[in-house]
Parts: sequence; structure tokens; C-alpha cells
Amino acid sequence: MELLPPEVAATLPPLYSQEERGDEALALVKFFTPWTNWTWYASEYDPEERIFFGVVVGHERELGNFSLDELQAIRGPGGLAIERDLYWMPRPLKECR
Repeated sequence: MELLPPEVAATLPPLYSQEERGDEALALVKFFTPWTNWTWYASEYDPEERIFFGVVVGHERELGNFSLDELQAIRGPGGLAIERDLYWMPRPLKECR
């Protein structure tokens, strides 16, 4: 599965375009590790730099930037890769826990 197909990338607003919304900005895309509880929720994206802004939930919950290239490079047991949640329904970042 392609992690970020062009039609999905096109739905994400540009970086910094939702700053004034804070935790009310919508998480439009969800990525997850099928072998752990780490999850990335993307609300903005820069296609040139391949950088997202959103919430990362791992050991702690943090707002910040994360890289598409780094997500694509992560491998787990047996070569498992990060996946995109195909059934994700957008919701505010404050609800992403």
C-alpha cells in the first residue's frame, strides 16, 4: 500500500495554514504501526519537504512535525511497515489520543 497517494496528499492543507486553530485543526490522515501502539495523525503537509504537522502518540502525546520519508523507512518485526488507516474519519487533533 502506498503510504500517501497523491489523492490523499491533496486533501491535506499546507503547513502552518491552521496554526490559529490549534487542537481544533482536523487530523485528516492517520498512520500507525501494526506491531506497537505508535500513531501519527496528520493535519497539514508540505509536499516539497515531505513533512507533516500533527499529533504523534507513542510514549507520550506530542504536537509537532514528522517526516513521510522517516515513516516510510521504519520497519518492524518481519519487515512490517507503517500503514495508513483506510477507515479513518477526520476529527480534531484534541481527540487524537
